[in-house]
Amino acid sequence: MKRDFSILASRQFDLLVCGGGIYGAWTAYDAALRGLSVAIVEQGDWASATSSASSKLIHGGLRYLESFGFKLVRKALAERQMLLAMAPHRIWPLRFGVPVYVDSRVGMLQLRAGLTLYDFLAGSSSSDLSHRHFNRNEFAERFSFLDDNRLKGGFTYGDAQTDDARLVLELIAGAMAAGAVCVNYCRLTGAIEEGGRVCGATVRDQLNHAGAKISARQIVNTTGQWMAASKQGRDWCRLDKGIHLVMPAVLAGEALLLTARSDGRVFFMIPWYGLTLLGTTDKDYGGDLDHVVVEQQEVAYLLAEANHYLKTAWAEKDVIGSYAGLRVMKRDDEASPSAASRDWELKTADNGLHYSIGGKLTSAREDASCIVDTVCGQLGIAAPCATRNRPFPWAPEQDYAAWLVGINAQASQLGIDRESARWLIRRHGKRVDEVFHFIEGDSRLAERVVPALPFIHADLLFCARGEMVIHLDDLLRRRMPLLILAKLDEGQLRSLAAAVAPEMDWDEAAINREIEACLRR
Repeated sequence: MKRDFSILASRQFDLLVCGGGIYGAWTAYDAALRGLSVAIVEQGDWASATSSASSKLIHGGLRYLESFGFKLVRKALAERQMLLAMAPHRIWPLRFGVPVYVDSRVGMLQLRAGLTLYDFLAGSSSSDLSHRHFNRNEFAERFSFLDDNRLKGGFTYGDAQTDDARLVLELIAGAMAAGAVCVNYCRLTGAIEEGGRVCGATVRDQLNHAGAKISARQIVNTTGQWMAASKQGRDWCRLDKGIHLVMPAVLAGEALLLTARSDGRVFFMIPWYGLTLLGTTDKDYGGDLDHVVVEQQEVAYLLAEANHYLKTAWAEKDVIGSYAGLRVMKRDDEASPSAASRDWELKTADNGLHYSIGGKLTSAREDASCIVDTVCGQLGIAAPCATRNRPFPWAPEQDYAAWLVGINAQASQLGIDRESARWLIRRHGKRVDEVFHFIEGDSRLAERVVPALPFIHADLLFCARGEMVIHLDDLLRRRMPLLILAKLDEGQLRSLAAAVAPEMDWDEAAINREIEACLRR
């Protein structure tokens, strides 16, 4: 994956996609596979906003059944099943436990009915993810860290998990392989119109401040939260802030869906790279779009709600990392962000510019196919969706189970510990062979970057060399999320920056700038 800003001004494109999150990535990938000439630009790093600040779930949304969002849930569950089949390295099953207490807002019978409906909407192909009931003792044994006082029992049900930032990166890589021009750190500065119709855009290279004019027959805005910067965007969009905390490990491979005692909201505890992801919050947002931060009262809220369920309470000192993000939702009359629709909509302005509004990580592929259908219709091109039931760019070609056995054996022979190998495969799919080549040249690269976390030095170098990394923050937050999974001090950051400096062509001054930027964030 090589960045080349100069290509943008050298030809006319059928489609320019502005915004490199999950919706932009799926749109560019689908359009390129359909044979369109495509460019996608992103003002920061790929997935640097909402698409790396999610709960990392590919799920139907069990809680939406309470608001009768059956169509949304069915659509998301169908996508979940297809993605599990097409990208076993990128999307993997994850079971959720739901405890029921004497005073739970949703009782045993109501929850059983909801889970039965969830299974039905998912269809027979997901029978291995169907819900199961556990009595009090069985559930308490399964989740032994939960307070079992007044516990009646509980259920587990199946959904799926991913690494959101790497999902976006894989789609960008797939778009590039299909011929798309993909440039990060490229800011859109304006639209170009002829006869009242948009026909291109001006952009600025964020690295050297060079400008360029892009000619494009169609333009799609997938910039997410930045759409709300305009009056038109504010009329269309509602911004909802959510935060997540990274906490010590308590889960044994299964997640939890819990209900907040204070306001009845649903939140999650999710296993994540060997630690626990706790989130999320729902809060209307009208602040600085470029600096969305975790606030003290939000941390206190999540800890208090989690501690209602834990035998051993968490304190603020137990928080390892945190992040905040903004969901973009269609504007509606709902007073509560939690009750607002998560559905998606495509709007087209009078000048022909298309805007993608709302949606979910899970259903972004289906929504992006609708975007490309619209673009193709405008261009007079008859080309069906190219991403449905298509294996992911980094999915192994052979039987996944058999491939997994062989690749794990290779990892073991190279001295990679089992947990690091598991996450390495999830992060890179069939490209893991390329990571192995680093270790074959230097066995020390099989060692972990941080002893407590499943990332190895070979992975760090591989990402720095071939994944369009520009800044240290790109590498340590989105290529591998060390900045939120570990409390890295200045010395550790310097060591990591020095390790990749030859790949990045950084001198001492550049290393200092990169470290300072990471510490500020």
